[in-house]
Amino acid sequence: MKQIILITGGQRSGKSTYAEQLALSLSPTPVYMATAHIWDDEFRQRVDRHQQRRGPQWTNIEEERHLSRHDVTGRVVLIDCLTLWSTNFFFRPDGEEPPIDDVLQELKEEFDRFTQQDATFIFVTNEIGLGGVSANRVQRRFTDLLGWLNQYVAEKADDVYLMVSGIKVKIK
Repeated sequence: MKQIILITGGQRSGKSTYAEQLALSLSPTPVYMATAHIWDDEFRQRVDRHQQRRGPQWTNIEEERHLSRHDVTGRVVLIDCLTLWSTNFFFRPDGEEPPIDDVLQELKEEFDRFTQQDATFIFVTNEIGLGGVSANRVQRRFTDLLGWLNQYVAEKADDVYLMVSGIKVKIK
C-alpha cells in the first residue's frame, strides 16, 4: 500500500536520524536514496561514512534528479533530502536561472512520477524559510522554491512530522 511520509525541520533538528529509525521500523531492508551532488573528495568521504554507519541492511542509491527511474515497488524508501534534490534543478550547469515556476513544475512532475509506485516513501526536507528574509536574491528565490515544494509534498503526504531539537511533532 502506497504511503508518503514527510519529515521536516531545521538543520540538525534530528530529521535524518528519525527518518532512518522509522524506515528500519517499517522494513529490515530499506532503500536509502541520496539526492546530493558529490562536489569533491571530502564530500564523497562524508557520503561513504554515512553509508557505513547505516550498515549493510540498506540498499543505497545515489540519484541527483530522476528519482522515478528507480523501481522501488514494494519497498520502504527514504529520500534524503528534498532540499538537495531541489538544488539539482535550481542550479543549472550552464548558470541559467530559469523561472521558479518552471523549476517547481519540473519538481512536481518528477515527484508525481516517482510516487506513483506502490511503496512507502519517507521524504526528508528542510524548513529554510523559518528565519528572516535573506538579502541575497538567489537565496530568496531558492527559499521560495523549496517552500512551495514542501507545501506540495505535505499536501500529498499521509503523515507529516516537524522535528524540533530531536523531538518529533506530528502535524498531519
